[in-house]
Amino acid sequence: MTATATKRPGSDQTGVAEDAAQYLTFSVAEERLAMSIDAVQEIIETPRVTQVPMTPDYIRGVINLRGNVVPVVDLGARLNRGALTVSKRSCVVLVEVKTHSDGDSHVLGMLVDEVNNILDIPRDDVKPAPEFGSEIRTDFIEAMGRVDDVFVIILAIDNVLSIQELAALKKIVEGAGMDGQNVGS
Repeated sequence: MTATATKRPGSDQTGVAEDAAQYLTFSVAEERLAMSIDAVQEIIETPRVTQVPMTPDYIRGVINLRGNVVPVVDLGARLNRGALTVSKRSCVVLVEVKTHSDGDSHVLGMLVDEVNNILDIPRDDVKPAPEFGSEIRTDFIEAMGRVDDVFVIILAIDNVLSIQELAALKKIVEGAGMDGQNVGS
């Protein structure tokens, strides 16, 4: 994958019905998942990731994104699907995750097997998350979207990492003395 897709603030969303919402769909460990397009900042090729010692298994490491240190989460490992194997189709979805306590936001990279497309899912086809029956933690599931008579799990990105985990990531990055200048490109 050589293209970089960027979502621009205030972009024209003409053609999206008011009774539908847009979702980015992607694959993780052969499962099709989705997330609200509103949280997506950018989709990039899988960059060189610098591993950080003593981080949880689902933290792949950090990347240098235009001089900023950005943690990268292996979404397969985070969702208990096992660590993902990087391939030609793998990419990192950069998302803005908001903390619940102070409303601050943090950019975080999520390694996925493949980005599929952006779908308009009618609000009538978005159903509440089930309380059972999924291998994914229920607090990670925002809703279920029906697409062509198949349900797609819509992730609650702000819950994929809790406030405590975001704070721990920040301390790890700061504690490692990484200022963005010495992190792999």
